Amino acid sequence: MTLELTAQAEAELWQEREQQFPPVTSLGRVETIHTTPPSIGKGTARNSELYPGLELSIYNETMYDVKLQVLENPHSVQFMVNLSGVVESGGLRDRLCVDANYGYVGGNGIQEKHFIFTPQSQPSIGVSIEMEPEWLYRFFAEPSGDLPLELQPLVQSEDWQRRFSPKTTGAIRTVVQQIVNCPFVGTVKRMYLQSKVMELMTLQIARIGVEEPPIEHCFKPQTLERIQLAAEILRSHLEYPPSQLALAQQVGLSKRTLQKGFQAVFGITPFAYLTRQRMQVAKELLRSGDRTVAEVANVVGYANPGQFAGTFRRQFGISPLECVRGKLIEGNALLGRSGALLG
Repeated sequence: MTLELTAQAEAELWQEREQQFPPVTSLGRVETIHTTPPSIGKGTARNSELYPGLELSIYNETMYDVKLQVLENPHSVQFMVNLSGVVESGGLRDRLCVDANYGYVGGNGIQEKHFIFTPQSQPSIGVSIEMEPEWLYRFFAEPSGDLPLELQPLVQSEDWQRRFSPKTTGAIRTVVQQIVNCPFVGTVKRMYLQSKVMELMTLQIARIGVEEPPIEHCFKPQTLERIQLAAEILRSHLEYPPSQLALAQQVGLSKRTLQKGFQAVFGITPFAYLTRQRMQVAKELLRSGDRTVAEVANVVGYANPGQFAGTFRRQFGISPLECVRGKLIEGNALLGRSGALLG
């Protein structure tokens, strides 16, 4: 069931949450860590003011089918990229989605009344940059002091805001992963994030106008519900999962829509999603020490222990036997969002 809220009601939920559980300042005092109100989801947002008037949010949240109604409002400049998860936004003049394939660039100006729908899914993991429009001039102005022609739509002042959905390239994804997994602390961390934010904005700006997202990019809420149902079926049938065609028929989608839906919501194919879920369950079973490696392989659908071991090592960087012995799982570090998306 979708929870519908006004933007003001959501803001009040965040205020109430912060009164009960005050935000925590990270080591080096670069980030402030906020926890998501439990009535709308779970997770964290790590917020940093990198310059006065320029803020970075690194989020890792799983929302509970929340639909926000946002009234007409003045909007700052915003850049956003998701590594996983999906956020759908629509108003009178346009409709777009932010997922693992397409990001968001919102210009300064008056944002029209619109909705923001965040379906329950794998965690929404990514980054959001919000800044006052003068930073565009500081970063990108020409020697004359004017903005380049391609950036002028991002500064509309009292006019309607312009919104774009640039494709998330491999280079963009790499920079976002570097931001999320920044290895430094203190002043060095701030300097590193400042440089990476500049790089990310440059890469997203370079994609504006290059290509438009396909029509299939945005999905209706009913389609997203069916994609979530398909994911639930895979999680419940790790040993004997249905084929992609059978799964698509079971949830009432075409095979093509199922594949595109998994890419949009989870950032991976249905097969890769199944493999990820199998490996997560296998990891927990191996850590419990109640089963042998061969038994765990069978439980998660692998008749060949060698194939299972190879997949497990690619996922976590260690062998199943090393996991049994208690070696820490390496790689695939979980990443870290402000409550306000797309305005």
